[in-house]
Amino acid sequence: MARPDGPLVVQSDLTLLLDVHNALADECRDSINAFTELIKSPEHLHTFRITQLSIWNARSTGMDEDGICATLDSYSRFPIPSAVEYFIRDNCRRYGAVRFQALDDGHFRLSCQDAYHRRLLESQAQVKGYLGHPDGDGFIVGMMARGPLKTALVKAGLGVEDLVPLSDGQHLDIKLRNTTRSGRPFMVRPYQEAAFKAFWAEGRPGGGHGTVVMPCGSGKTIVGILAMARLAVTTLILTPNVASAHQWIREILDKTGLDEDLIGEYGAGDAKQVRPVTVCTYSMLTWRPDKEAEFGHFKALASQDWGLVIYDEVHLLPAPVFRFSSAIQSRRRLGLTATLVREDGREDEVFSLVGPKRFDIPWSELEKQGWIATAWCHELRIQMDESLRLDYATASGMAKARIAAMNPAKKAVVRALLEKHEGEHILIIGQYIEQLEELAKDFGFPLITGRMANKKREELYEAFRKGDEKVLIVSKVANFAIDLPDASVLIQVSGGFGSRQEEAQRLGRILRPKERDSNFYTLVSKYSKEEDFSLNRQKFLSAQGYQYSVEDWQ
Repeated sequence: MARPDGPLVVQSDLTLLLDVHNALADECRDSINAFTELIKSPEHLHTFRITQLSIWNARSTGMDEDGICATLDSYSRFPIPSAVEYFIRDNCRRYGAVRFQALDDGHFRLSCQDAYHRRLLESQAQVKGYLGHPDGDGFIVGMMARGPLKTALVKAGLGVEDLVPLSDGQHLDIKLRNTTRSGRPFMVRPYQEAAFKAFWAEGRPGGGHGTVVMPCGSGKTIVGILAMARLAVTTLILTPNVASAHQWIREILDKTGLDEDLIGEYGAGDAKQVRPVTVCTYSMLTWRPDKEAEFGHFKALASQDWGLVIYDEVHLLPAPVFRFSSAIQSRRRLGLTATLVREDGREDEVFSLVGPKRFDIPWSELEKQGWIATAWCHELRIQMDESLRLDYATASGMAKARIAAMNPAKKAVVRALLEKHEGEHILIIGQYIEQLEELAKDFGFPLITGRMANKKREELYEAFRKGDEKVLIVSKVANFAIDLPDASVLIQVSGGFGSRQEEAQRLGRILRPKERDSNFYTLVSKYSKEEDFSLNRQKFLSAQGYQYSVEDWQ
């Protein structure tokens, strides 16, 4: 029954508004996370949304329609709109109309609730090609078809229930340390523990595969290491780049009692070590000599008896990795990301192949608790001189974006910000190498790009961590999974055409908790496409709860 003092307002358009100042707000958020998606979390009201996928996510963890509706009713300030209750109950009943079950010979049986759903499968073009031979009310499906068929079913609006047990993999004794090897006290934070519990779901059917969404700088790596230790199994870790692979190895050695010879890096050249814990980059996994060749490393890694596969920055998965994920559906799978936003709209494939979202916590909530740094976002709008405006006016398409991004007037702004934040750890980041090379030449700071050898990159990152280098100029290679805990200022001279995903990752470079507040500056050419791109990024950051100021540069 609705309660006048409730923290939640449930609206007919399937959105939920949570009053964060209400005494029951935290309790309510924890309860509705299982069947909603967090859309935005500014200062006063957080917005959640109920979707078909979010309902199926809840059903996969054992929640039913009565439980979902009762939860909403217990926190809602007003009666639940009848259309919302209908949507919940209807989609709860749709889940499980099609089910995967294991057969003894390694094949699977896709069973249908009734003749209607069987005929529906046969009529769906994207599904039909994966169906094996008919078998009563269902179909016998080959092992390799399980992953792509799950994806096709979700895209077709059919909530498949996967009842095939996950493999236990090989046992590996992994103990967490109380004190790191570097001598610092170590303990798992409460929200990291909650994230693991949501993923694991006490080992119930439906648990052990899914995605954890946490802000950059909040310790997603620790959630992965916690899962490794609690499950005590051999683990494959997939990362976006070599620097992040090395960071995982350092963190595992620092936070656990694992011997170094039990951890392998499956990398370029002769460094293809398959060990009980193996770390590999997405680019290595998807390497092949030409477009017609097989992915040479798929078999070597997919054939191992892993107990857990961790996808770092899961939102970045390239298409071939979705194919790899299809081949390992019998393994426990943990996706880690700061945002499930994909500019290509393939979030549903992450849902079906890696697993549904299990845990999501607002950035602003962790900032309020002091687990990540307080950050201030500033957009500085900069004039283009007359000749540049004329060039811009006569250019077309991508040329306009490049002219605006490369505005020479940005250099003076960078100089002023460097003077303002002298002594702090500063990152200058941009999209165009030519622009960054010019800044490096003018200011004399090291420049890190994708062309630089990994060894040299890591030396510069380490010099930055130690304070030997206070300013680094970096290309988009530093967008992801780089641990630079003392960075407190980021100056973005150009960006990736309004990418929300990129904005989240770049902000994440300065969110490690520290004594001083962090500042994120975006330099935007006035009256140009950059203003449109920036508005898209601005709305995303504001939705996460960050104060975002816009001002003309004088």
